Amino acid sequence: MRIWFGRSVAIAAVVLFTGVASAQQFTMKLSSPTVNDAPHEWMKAFKAGVEQRSGGRVKVEIYPASQLGQIPATVDGVAMGTIEFAMPAVGFLIGMEPRFQVFDAAGVYDTVGQSQKALADPAVRARLATFGEAKGVELLVVGNNGPLMVASHKPIRAVADFKGQKIRVPGAAPLHVEPFKKLGASPISIPLGEVLPAMQNKTIDASISSFNVLTGFKYYDVTKTATYLPASFLFVGGVVNRNFMKSIGPELAAIVREEARKAEIVFSTFGVADVERTRETWVKNGGEAITMSPAEAALYLKDVTSVIPAVLATNPQMKLDYETMMAAAAKAR
Repeated sequence: MRIWFGRSVAIAAVVLFTGVASAQQFTMKLSSPTVNDAPHEWMKAFKAGVEQRSGGRVKVEIYPASQLGQIPATVDGVAMGTIEFAMPAVGFLIGMEPRFQVFDAAGVYDTVGQSQKALADPAVRARLATFGEAKGVELLVVGNNGPLMVASHKPIRAVADFKGQKIRVPGAAPLHVEPFKKLGASPISIPLGEVLPAMQNKTIDASISSFNVLTGFKYYDVTKTATYLPASFLFVGGVVNRNFMKSIGPELAAIVREEARKAEIVFSTFGVADVERTRETWVKNGGEAITMSPAEAALYLKDVTSVIPAVLATNPQMKLDYETMMAAAAKAR
């Protein structure tokens, strides 16, 4: 009887522990420096999908507009595990993985829609899966957050207008800095939360970001001119802590990855529509959206792409990333 009773207690304990473990709730905090744009909409769709499919076992909390801190702090937080997920411009992830800068090479894509098709290419996905491994993070999502713009106090209508300008760039890697040095500008990397004050007090002459950032943070109150940078886009990368993914177990981890992929449709739908929507908002508030002439656009691309081969030569893996993306972009046209 004692043996039978002891075994029964042990079995009951295992069943109880298993039940508690399966019902355990995990919290996944999502951080983004922007608000009311495609990354924000992605987070909403991701939250709904994960919470529904996990039966509430994974609780997703959304913190847009740098509520959990400026970009460098949230990126470090993901690496350390104090924040589960952050979604900044890819330029701010190069400390984890230098290869992230490949997304900022100009001339690869023509439209937001084309880029999203190319990013879904299996060959591209296979390469992206290895990003951030050494730093304990996983690239859960990458998306095109719209045309890259330069908002400036002095209108930029031609390549010559860049000369002498102190311009904020979305990252400090060579592919962020060298193209604008080539144009005669002085590029400087500043976290998004610090850019608007720097524009207001004219510490910088211009800032590069996506158009929806300019409208979302009302840059039209500081300057009225913004110029499209030819064949250039701002990509965001959503990284998740790998230990967190292990801690939630394979079933929930699979749900998180699958819902992250499903939610990418936001970039091809809301994101594409947002391109025109943000332009209209800018113009409605007195702004001018400048498009370079075909001749100036060609000159711009000639100058900024001329620095790419030298940068890629320093990192064989990044060179393969670039070539893979170029091939996928060609297929997606």
